[in-house]
Amino acid sequence: MSEEHTGGCLCGAIRYRGTGAPSHTNICHCSQCRRQTGSPIGAFVTFPLDRFELLQGEPASYRASDFATRQFCARCGSTLFWRADGADEIDCFLGTLDHPDRVPKPMDQLWSEVRIPWFPAQAEIRAYRRSRQEG
Repeated sequence: MSEEHTGGCLCGAIRYRGTGAPSHTNICHCSQCRRQTGSPIGAFVTFPLDRFELLQGEPASYRASDFATRQFCARCGSTLFWRADGADEIDCFLGTLDHPDRVPKPMDQLWSEVRIPWFPAQAEIRAYRRSRQEG
């Protein structure tokens, strides 16, 4: 049987499944992730779209930038997904997984140049000043 990762929002209106090993995990220090989550970082697990399935509900969408869409539950407000325009993968907020302990620890940290100074540096996690593409 293939590896399976299920998750959803706080109220249960939205449920999803990713199958197989995640293609990536990361934490993000950007101001948009901080504002959306109300925490010092966003944490993500990434699945290719062909291994991701929305099982129940329809997330609401918000464009906080000109290159990606953020999705959340309109009923309870849970942050759920981030997807770059035209991408063949989706980033799921790690805290929405039923068993976040079953995915690898974050491989990368993005937007480290704006890390909140009191948030501990994660020296064991590869850091990018901005995105992976921008270095």
